[in-house]
Amino acid sequence: MEAAVFILSLVDCCALIFLSVYFIITLSDLECDYINARACCSKLNKWVIPELVGQGLSTVLMLVSMHWFIFLLNVPIAAWNMYRYVKVPMGNMGVFDPTEIHNRGQLKSHMKEAMIKLGFHLLCFFIYLYSMILALIND
Repeated sequence: MEAAVFILSLVDCCALIFLSVYFIITLSDLECDYINARACCSKLNKWVIPELVGQGLSTVLMLVSMHWFIFLLNVPIAAWNMYRYVKVPMGNMGVFDPTEIHNRGQLKSHMKEAMIKLGFHLLCFFIYLYSMILALIND
């Protein structure tokens, strides 16, 4: 059972890593003017809810399987994703809004956030991999 939890978390983490890389590439394309703000924001907003679900699934899996350290490691990112989704102002297209993405350095902050999430998911990937190997050896 424990190995299955970590295998599922590992697959989920891989998807979140690919999603973080996609966010970074799309934001860099906007920064270099390869795509316009509306196209960039519509591409990114499509993946906000799947990212939220993926992070939530990983967090709930660790809670249910009683891996408290990993659960507590995942809670801040899951809470931040939920906060960001809930606090979208009325009238905006989504978390990424084309009219505001160039204002007040939002593009840089979105890029920094995507980089931090990539680093976090890479750290979690190796934690899940180690835990999965440990669980398979102990079974």
